[in-house]
Amino acid sequence: MTPRLDAISVVTADMAASLAFYRRLGLDIPAGAESAPHVEVTLPGGQRLLWDTEDVIRSFDPGWTAPKGGERLGLAFLCDSPAEVDAVYAELTAAGYEGGLEPWDAVWGQRYAVVLDPDGSGVSLFAADPS
Repeated sequence: MTPRLDAISVVTADMAASLAFYRRLGLDIPAGAESAPHVEVTLPGGQRLLWDTEDVIRSFDPGWTAPKGGERLGLAFLCDSPAEVDAVYAELTAAGYEGGLEPWDAVWGQRYAVVLDPDGSGVSLFAADPS
């Protein structure tokens, strides 16, 4: 048997803040999930995105500490157009989320931007350059 990627996990210091951010990116997260210590959503294609509070992680790994000095995992959200990259970036930063990198036309042929989630992890927004 070959292992297959089934889920991506986000460890968060503030479940409600993290879920609010990812809802703004269009994820269908159940109402009331903010009070749960563990949350899962199934993504199109069947993979899952999971959230656990730092306390959940420490419950089975008492020596765990939050990463320092940069992120270890990044998520990337495909937008329908370069204009949507700009609009989503503007909407998130206007809502108070920190911009990591303002939208730009990347040399690899995409419109690209990065917004930081409430835990400081970079979340990329990108779209193929239509030209």
